Amino acid sequence: MRKKRILVAPLNWGLGHATRCIPIIVVLKDNGFEPVIASDGVALALLKKEFPDLLALELPSYKIQYAQNGENFKWKLFKQLPNMFRAVRNEQKQVEKWLTEYGIEGIISDNRLGVHSKKVPSVFITHQLNVLTGNTSWFTTKIHHWFIEKFDICWVPDVSGKPNLSGKLGHLAKTELNIRYIGPLSRLHKKPMEEIYDLMVILSGPEPQRTLLENKLNEELKNYDGKIIFIRGVVENEQKITSRFNITSYNFMNSSELETAFNQSKMVLCRSGYTTIMDLAHLDKKAFFIPTPGQYEQEYLAKKLKKKGLVPSCKQDSFKTAHLLQIDMYKGLQNVLKEAPDWPELFGLFQSK
Repeated sequence: MRKKRILVAPLNWGLGHATRCIPIIVVLKDNGFEPVIASDGVALALLKKEFPDLLALELPSYKIQYAQNGENFKWKLFKQLPNMFRAVRNEQKQVEKWLTEYGIEGIISDNRLGVHSKKVPSVFITHQLNVLTGNTSWFTTKIHHWFIEKFDICWVPDVSGKPNLSGKLGHLAKTELNIRYIGPLSRLHKKPMEEIYDLMVILSGPEPQRTLLENKLNEELKNYDGKIIFIRGVVENEQKITSRFNITSYNFMNSSELETAFNQSKMVLCRSGYTTIMDLAHLDKKAFFIPTPGQYEQEYLAKKLKKKGLVPSCKQDSFKTAHLLQIDMYKGLQNVLKEAPDWPELFGLFQSK
């Protein structure tokens, strides 16, 4: 009997949406389904490297360009809304074609607004039930809910109660949305390994901010007293490794390499993206956050975790190597999920139709 094909489609916004889909793709395979990957850009490139044996399809790009100045981030994004809505319509048409062409029998979309169909069970994954954009948060949240309602169910990668990782991003006071909290997702596992790096730097997220931070950290960390492993977050055809001073740099790593690097590192310097936060919680790692300038979600998460005494952070422009001394004064992140998700029960949706 042919396995049911489930389309897994993460948004191409940095690498976070793609990486948190990796454990879902793995458990789909373990539970007798055949995942089909769909995305664009670096997200698609990353998943093709992780799962070279799976069918990989290309979706239309949202073609979002990011502001160099964090203060202009929101307004540049708003000006590009027509492009985004066009891409959403195009991906809807594409998905309808694929249902017939490839025999797709279920959909899991991680923040891709147009990847759903009335013909097959469709799941939307997001940790942003509240979409923070400053004084326009009510508007962006309302639009997001309008899109979520087109799916059969919304999976939130967090726990419903407290303590949780997403705070007000992933929790609503009241809602009529069909929401299911599935617990934090991570492709990484904590393993007993010797710590051979004093600091791990891992970059991701939209350009040009990724490059701006990389340049700043290369300059700042030259005089750091310790051994550094630096993962640049640039997915290319071949892995490139360079060593300079106390820093060993990789353009990218696959999941198993990254898991080893995390476990071998004493502490981590990174963005405060939600996927990174879930990884750090799974690994019980201490960290320092530099949120992407102008990205309200990351700024909120960094502020929330700093206030709770878990992870220190600062603005990109003001970062100095000396800030890393604060890490030991904070508790670090712990796993809030005590039990693994009940995947067979969650995947029951795809057996019901």
